Amino acid sequence: MKIRVLLVDDEKDFLEIMAERMRARGIEVWTTTSAAKALKLVEKNAFAAVIMDLLMPEMDGFKALKLIKAVKPEVQIIFLTGNVPAEKCIEAIRLGALTVIEKPADIEALIGIINNLKAPETNL
Repeated sequence: MKIRVLLVDDEKDFLEIMAERMRARGIEVWTTTSAAKALKLVEKNAFAAVIMDLLMPEMDGFKALKLIKAVKPEVQIIFLTGNVPAEKCIEAIRLGALTVIEKPADIEALIGIINNLKAPETNL
C-alpha cells in the first residue's frame, strides 16, 4: 500500500514540483494551497502525514498543526519552510510536529522520513 500524504503550500509552482517529485518516488500525494482546505481534507481522509509550509497567508502552520492534531492526533506534521528562526522550529516540534525541513527540501531526506511512517487505515 502506498503511503498517502497531503502537501500544503501557498506557492503553487513549488507545490506542483514537490508533488511530482514525490509521486515519482511512489508516494500518493494530495495537494492544496490552503491550510483551511487541508483541515477539511484531513477530517475526511486518512493521511500518514501532512507536509506543509510553516508560513502561509490565511492560516499559519502553527494554527493548522493545532487544528489538525485536534481532529486526527495520529497524523504526522512535517513542516517545509524557508528562513525561519531556530526558536520557531523548536516551537513547532514542541507543539507536535515531527520535524521541520528547510526549503529547498532535500527530496531524498523527505522521502526517507515519509517511508518510515506507518500508512493509516483507509477504511473510514
